[in-house]
Amino acid sequence: MPSLALAAAALPLEALIGYPPRLHRRLPHPVVWIGALIRLLEARLNRPAWPAPVRRGLGIVSLVLVAGLAMAAGLAVERLAPADLRGFALLALVATLGLAQRSLHAHVAAVAAPLAAGDLAEARTAVAAIVGRDVERLAVAGVAAAALESLAESFNDGVVAPAFWLALFGLPGLFAYKAVNTADSLIGHREPRWRDFGWAAARTDDAMNLIPARIAGALVCLAAGRGWRTMAADAPRHASPNAGWPEAAMAGGLAVRLGGPAWYDSVRAERATFGAGPAPAPADLNRGLVLYRRAGLLLWVLVMAGALAWPR
Repeated sequence: MPSLALAAAALPLEALIGYPPRLHRRLPHPVVWIGALIRLLEARLNRPAWPAPVRRGLGIVSLVLVAGLAMAAGLAVERLAPADLRGFALLALVATLGLAQRSLHAHVAAVAAPLAAGDLAEARTAVAAIVGRDVERLAVAGVAAAALESLAESFNDGVVAPAFWLALFGLPGLFAYKAVNTADSLIGHREPRWRDFGWAAARTDDAMNLIPARIAGALVCLAAGRGWRTMAADAPRHASPNAGWPEAAMAGGLAVRLGGPAWYDSVRAERATFGAGPAPAPADLNRGLVLYRRAGLLLWVLVMAGALAWPR
């Protein structure tokens, strides 16, 4: 069955139903399973006493194992699904497991509401669920900026990139991307503990996001009707080869300033800034959610147009 059509069906379906919290409590999301396997492999194979080349090699083996199992699971589901409309509906439902449009919107909206109401403490608690920085140091503008940066970056990681790999290679491509992206978030760090073992996860994630991140940035600019110059000028300044594109696009689209210094585990990190506008206000977070919805709708149109143009 055409993968583009599958992506075109899965995107609006996931936005409608997401992964219900009640279901998650009884049956954790598959990403949780992937994360558990990665943590198990890291605990067993990433021994500090072992030489760096050995740990790097074992990290490669671990990534191949996790991504390979994910691809095999996707292929098995595709092979077992009936070759009819019921089978297509089943595949679309399974494909929603790799998308995060609904949950991303809900997490950012949970920050926007208390921030707009002046409840900084509650807003900090909500933003702590989606960012890794020291939230107790964040003032109102800092909370808004952190949420907008997460919204922009996750628009790629949780929406555009999964849809891209689903459209190209069906469920095997989608599940492989989710495995790699989860591995990168857990072990693809520069700290000494993970630098070697997580090297393959970080590099593979960079490669798999290279095209989608730029598509995500372009969609944000199209949705805003501006931001192209900010994205082109500021995106390459990000420490990541990919995250800067949607983040700079969001800054330009909203005419605000994102990035800048941040604290992680009591250590100050000097980061590039994006955009030349003022620091974001609480209202800008709601504007960012509107922009996110528009960009997501443009993605739907793009994928659906592709499915109509290339039905086979």
